[in-house]
Amino acid sequence: MTDSTHSWLADWALTLLYGLGAALAVLGLYCLMIRLARHLTERRELARQSLDDCAYAGGAVVFLLVLQTIWQAHGGALPWIEAVRHITSLCLILALTWAAMRGSGAIGDVIVGLNPAVEGRHRSARKLETQARFISRGISVLIAIIGVAAALMTFPSIRQLGTSLLASAGIGGLILGFAARPVIGNLFAGLQIALSQPFRIEDVLKVEGNWCWVEDITTTYVVLRAWDMRRIIVPLQWFIENPFENWTRDSTHLFAPVLIWVDYRLPVEPVRQEFQRLLDTDGAWDGRVGHTQVVEASETAMQLRFLLSAADSITLWHFRCRVREAMLDFIQREYPQYLPRIRAHVFDPDESTGVVADPFAAPWRE
Repeated sequence: MTDSTHSWLADWALTLLYGLGAALAVLGLYCLMIRLARHLTERRELARQSLDDCAYAGGAVVFLLVLQTIWQAHGGALPWIEAVRHITSLCLILALTWAAMRGSGAIGDVIVGLNPAVEGRHRSARKLETQARFISRGISVLIAIIGVAAALMTFPSIRQLGTSLLASAGIGGLILGFAARPVIGNLFAGLQIALSQPFRIEDVLKVEGNWCWVEDITTTYVVLRAWDMRRIIVPLQWFIENPFENWTRDSTHLFAPVLIWVDYRLPVEPVRQEFQRLLDTDGAWDGRVGHTQVVEASETAMQLRFLLSAADSITLWHFRCRVREAMLDFIQREYPQYLPRIRAHVFDPDESTGVVADPFAAPWRE
């Protein structure tokens, strides 16, 4: 009994030594190849980034693959060798899943990197980035599901359970589909958004009163960055079922009004000339739209609208604030008496009779 124990312990020690030695030797060769590849791609940022993304996952796959080959070739009838092979197979499947997911993400990064948002290509670059990000992440999710399923199927009990469930796949599929309806709905909504492109990465949206940028699009939700740096997380399905504003759908150029209430007696032409002077001297104006109009009249004042345009939403916002301040300063400086006033008709009753005189015969006072 003792001789037999010593024998299989020696066989195990020899197999472990041989297996680990071979796996470490191949891993060392792999690391040398990675280092050489990094040196060759030193001036190619995208290639080096992709290599770095996949290097660790590839090393794990190489190490476990060599180890599994040694167990299969030299394990023989060693005690517990089947359990060791099963654990190694499980780790190898997970490592392959990890490597495939990293590779999918690296491909998406390369596609985005090869199509930068340079001058004149912002729209096409953002469209391609949105599609590449969503498709690569969708593929990663699919790879993860397949990898976990393959790992679970290495257990005999789960394989038998899967065979039993296959007979009732129709009912199980209905139950699973109903339970996973939100997740599946978001996945299909994401696919529809990636194909139809109602918005893209870095588009400016107005969602339920929030003015924000599209920062990231995942497989189930969208990350919106508000103007005050808050992050708003919105499920993809929401964008399919609800209306929203896209301020940069076809072009980043926008125009917007600046509204100011003034007295009726204010001369409009000098104000119009001052507004035109501001447009000509401010570098934010893109020359597309610049109008001064009286757009509203109430019983006490009239409303001036200064319509202006700029190259993008941020520039337009600051441009509007500057114009509003400048026009108010101009009116206060040149026509302070024509700022909005509240008019009242003041009259006195006849003291002898107590009868109120005709109000329209009384003088106006401000």
